[in-house]
Amino acid sequence: MLERYLIPLAPYVLLAVVCLVALAVLASVESDIRRLKSRLGARHAAEESSTRDLRLQLAELGERLRDADERTGMLAPPVPPRSGLNLSRRSQVLRMARRGERPENIAAALSLPRREVELLLKVHALSAGAGQPTA
Repeated sequence: MLERYLIPLAPYVLLAVVCLVALAVLASVESDIRRLKSRLGARHAAEESSTRDLRLQLAELGERLRDADERTGMLAPPVPPRSGLNLSRRSQVLRMARRGERPENIAAALSLPRREVELLLKVHALSAGAGQPTA
């Protein structure tokens, strides 16, 4: 009797057991998926919060930078003192004077004050005259 009723039912029983195991695995996977989704949601919320904080900090730093720019924009940078006539300018002035150019033209060409050019020419004339013996 065992062979007559149980053996033909064995494949169906085995199929039922396999289906129950598959359902148990599916339920386990679903619970894992729900747990992972909740962890992912919590992590996403934490990242959103930190992103929001970073954006606020960035906006604050931008505001501070604009304030600093405004404050430095109010201050006029000091005008560097104009240095004396350098040797290349001096040689240019003397070269142009030897060519017969007038002090006004030399001053305009070299962007120098006219009086500075005249003074340089006078000093050069005096130093050239001091090297000659007087009678």
